[in-house]
Amino acid sequence: MKPDAFVKQLDDARIVAAIREAEARSRGEIRVHVSARPVADARAGAEATFARLRMADTAERNGVLLFLAPASRTFAVIGDRGIHERVSEGFWEAVAAAARAELEAGRFTEAIVAAVSTVGEALARHFPRQSGAGDANELPDAVSRD
Repeated sequence: MKPDAFVKQLDDARIVAAIREAEARSRGEIRVHVSARPVADARAGAEATFARLRMADTAERNGVLLFLAPASRTFAVIGDRGIHERVSEGFWEAVAAAARAELEAGRFTEAIVAAVSTVGEALARHFPRQSGAGDANELPDAVSRD
């Protein structure tokens, strides 16, 4: 599939709703980024995007990035230090593998929404909302693109 066809099929409103729902249960932050450029290494692309989006600036270092590069048919999920220390390395790859299966089946929005939900469950387990405490939305919920 061509990258622009992929992007046109994404339902940003559903993805943003999934991000907001996941973040409502935790103190974590989730972003979804779609790169128009091909990348040789999805993880390296995700790490560069994570830095560029300043995702390490969250108070608890619990930001998670879902990075998609449809031009090279790659996908990666990475988390900042705070959440990464609490889940196994295999967690990120398991989320990405489940999403890849959905992406390959052409269920693009569903793949992302499911991955956001899984990440949201981990964030809620390790960074639950605290009763009576406010929680600032530290990062934009919109799907970002380059």
